[in-house]
Amino acid sequence: MDVKEEVNLYRDTPIRYLGYANEVGEAFRSIVPNSIVWFSYAIASGYVLADTINNGLKAYQATTKNIVFSMSDTLLWQSFASVIVPGFTINRICAAVQFVQKRSNNVFSKNRWIPTIIGLASIPFIIHPIDNLVEETMNVTYRKWIGYCPNDH
Repeated sequence: MDVKEEVNLYRDTPIRYLGYANEVGEAFRSIVPNSIVWFSYAIASGYVLADTINNGLKAYQATTKNIVFSMSDTLLWQSFASVIVPGFTINRICAAVQFVQKRSNNVFSKNRWIPTIIGLASIPFIIHPIDNLVEETMNVTYRKWIGYCPNDH
C-alpha cells in the first residue's frame, strides 16, 4: 500500500518562494529605494507568520500538546531559512560584486544592474543548502534541547 506523504504548502510548493521576497529586495537594493527593500522583508515575514500560524492550527486540530513547540519550531526555522540567512547571503553576494566593480577598470563591469542580476541568479542555488543547513542545525540544537521533532505530531 502506498502511503502518500502530505505536501507542506509552505515548504514543498512554489509558495516557498514568498519566503525569499527579501532576497529579491536585497538583490535590488543598489537600484531601488530602501522602502522597497523593507517591503520585501514585510512580505517574507508575512510568509513566515502564515506558516507559523498554519502549523499551530494543525497541531491544535490534532489535539496535541505540542502547539507551542510546533509554532516556535516553525517560527525559528522560517526566520532563519527564509529571512535571516538568505537575506544576509544575498546582501553579501551583492556587496562583493559591488566591491569588485569599484576596483575594476572595465566599463561594462560598472553597470549598476550587475549586482542585481547576480543576486537574483544566486537565489535558486542557495535555497536548498540553506534549508538543509537550518534543518540540521535545529535538529542538533533547539529541537534536541526541547525534545521536539516536528514530524512527531
